[in-house]
Amino acid sequence: MWPVSRSLGVAGLVAIVPFTLWSADLTFYVAPNGNDAWSGRRPNPTAGHDDGPFATPAAALAAARTARAGHNGSPASVEILLRDGTYELTEPLRLTPEDSGSDRDHPLVIGAYRHEKPILSGGQRLTGWQPALDRPGLWKANVPAQASHPWLFRQLFVNGQRRQRARTPNTGFFRIQGASPQDHPAKIHFAPGDIKPEWAERGDVELIALLAWADLRMPIRAVDDLNHVATLAGDARPSNRESDARYYIENAPDALDSPGEWYLDRRTATVLYWPMPGENPAKSEVVAPRLPDLVVIQGDFNARKAVRHVVWRGLTFAYTDWRLGEDGYADTQAAIATPGDFRADGAVDCVVEDCTFTHLGNYALEFNRGCRRIRIDHNELVDLGGGGIRIGETEVRQDPFDLTDHNEIADNEIHHLGRVFAPAVGVLILQSGQNQVVHNDIHDLFYTAISVGWTWGYRETPCRDNLIGFNRLYDIGQGMLSDMGAVYTLGIQRGTVVRNNLVHDVNSFTYGGWGLYTDEGSSDILLENNVVYRTKSAGFHQHYGRENILRNNIFAFGKEHQLMRTRAEPHLSFTFERNIVYFDSGDLLGSNWSGDNFKMDDNLYFDTRPGASTATLRLAGNTWEQWHQRGQDVHSLVADPRFVNPAKYDFRLRRHSPAFQLGFHPIDLSQVGVRHHS
Repeated sequence: MWPVSRSLGVAGLVAIVPFTLWSADLTFYVAPNGNDAWSGRRPNPTAGHDDGPFATPAAALAAARTARAGHNGSPASVEILLRDGTYELTEPLRLTPEDSGSDRDHPLVIGAYRHEKPILSGGQRLTGWQPALDRPGLWKANVPAQASHPWLFRQLFVNGQRRQRARTPNTGFFRIQGASPQDHPAKIHFAPGDIKPEWAERGDVELIALLAWADLRMPIRAVDDLNHVATLAGDARPSNRESDARYYIENAPDALDSPGEWYLDRRTATVLYWPMPGENPAKSEVVAPRLPDLVVIQGDFNARKAVRHVVWRGLTFAYTDWRLGEDGYADTQAAIATPGDFRADGAVDCVVEDCTFTHLGNYALEFNRGCRRIRIDHNELVDLGGGGIRIGETEVRQDPFDLTDHNEIADNEIHHLGRVFAPAVGVLILQSGQNQVVHNDIHDLFYTAISVGWTWGYRETPCRDNLIGFNRLYDIGQGMLSDMGAVYTLGIQRGTVVRNNLVHDVNSFTYGGWGLYTDEGSSDILLENNVVYRTKSAGFHQHYGRENILRNNIFAFGKEHQLMRTRAEPHLSFTFERNIVYFDSGDLLGSNWSGDNFKMDDNLYFDTRPGASTATLRLAGNTWEQWHQRGQDVHSLVADPRFVNPAKYDFRLRRHSPAFQLGFHPIDLSQVGVRHHS
């Protein structure tokens, strides 16, 4: 688990970036002991307590807007500096074009004061915990109303650790009996005893099913216990198909049966909690989220005015909730319906740096329509209900003001994602081009680490010239979902490059645990100098696409296959040249290698198993000689590449490696992953 005190480590990096970098003309301060009636111009209250910092960031934003308007258009920098402490927001911070900085050298800076570590929280502490007399071992607390409405939260955190909403089974899954749900509304067949009729009567017991690469989360509306059929609140999507799929139940009162679980009874407005061993809720910090988002940046598209030149630095964003409609939801892919808790439309030349995003319910950051030249660097994103960062939209825009492009995501640590929405992605780029996703560490999530593109097939899109480079991607999938990869692409992407990434430990539930995955229509992409090892299905897989180039990569230790191709087409699928493929299990080539509309040459292959040789090597059923007769790998070799220590995944080449005679160039991994501040 990741308590806030742990996640604030990245925020501490702000000490290394001197605040004199932006020469502020005007500074406002915010502190827990402040007062919104004061001027906000002092970092501490005066001795007479008649002036000092503001109490809320919203008051500082309002003062900054007024002050900037009084500068009569002359450039001025404004800083809003938050003192140490937790700021429980009652509504998201909202920025409009009037909050823009003057220019790049005179921005609006919203950041931490000196070495301090302020937290912007969407949550509230729950107090008044008492032992539940009717449930020995459990504790309960009353839940206050919020603005005369019931406070119906879906997440709970104790001492900075996420706690499990009441779930059954506690570990593992139930299984849908037979086909996945396609009725309207969705119906599932369940094994006797797995689903109880009284759960439908409560109205808020949810069924969560994992269906190939997506999920489904819906309240249970009716239960036919005789025929073992449960009717859900909404419709599944046509793509939500998997036989005997896994599912589990959340928010049933009788599922509260294990330490660390909790249940909110909306009828009595009480929350029940089974403490972890040695834990006393009355002496613990128990936080429940109130807000679904923390920051909303909104440009004016009618007036064609963006929010410009705003810098966020050294802050922690924590404790938001996720929302569920009355009929629940069914995902298509990548938890696409899950928004960002820090969300922007119409933002240009803005920066998010040295911040921490933790204990959130959705994606952490979303830069949607009309976001350009955004820089997101040296942040930590951890323990998220959804994914890390979303860039762009699913819609293809034509107006240049609406386009999202030229953004940089660099040197971020993004990990432990999908805690609510398993299909969420580490970095998701949609209809957006000219972005750089470089030097990030992305790990510990249940679906794809980096996904680029949102067009299935060969239609033209603005998703082009993206660079995915020098990222460290590992512990991807973890056997939760299928049809996923560490780097995943869709559609035509002229000029897109996937380069110098280190990828390992990609594991799917059934099929589709791939390292580099060029899915439907992926075209004109260069994938080079990547090192990929320990993948379940294959190091590389192309579903279908056109004229991709794979060169100078290392693919090692694929479990089932090393390379896969699904669809033969009348055009050139890809060129595979000067790569090293090193394996000790499975096949070299998997799936469909019919036709010859692919080019493979100058590669080095080596099967380390005892007795393996050129004579035993099979390439899609072909012997080495038959493969040559098809015009493939005519100049390639079957030989030991002489890695320094492949057993310890050191894939540097020794001096006399045969790979050099094929034109292979050493891959430098020394710069992969997060570069720390100098």
